[in-house]
Amino acid sequence: MYTVWLVARDSRTPLHTKILAFVVGAYAFSPIDLIPDFIPVIGYLDDLLIVPAGIWLVIKMTPKIVIHENRERARLHHSTPISRVAAGVIIGLWLYAIAVSIYLWGY
Repeated sequence: MYTVWLVARDSRTPLHTKILAFVVGAYAFSPIDLIPDFIPVIGYLDDLLIVPAGIWLVIKMTPKIVIHENRERARLHHSTPISRVAAGVIIGLWLYAIAVSIYLWGY
């Protein structure tokens, strides 16, 4: 996943691939799923299918040299990437969901 994050930030990556990489990364780290995880078996299916398929697609759409260089960078760099923007978006979505829930509960 770190390689996909690096590919998304690489200037040689095509724009449509960057967008897909950001969407896959955001979905992978987002607590909000298409199918809620509390639904037995089916809840985890989206995580087991969508994220790997997205990563595979990003790798297939990215030039081989970009993948190779970013895999090497990921291997040498052992820290976890931190995206304050992504964290802010996820926190904002949760706050919005809570506010809507409180509003709807009140009526």
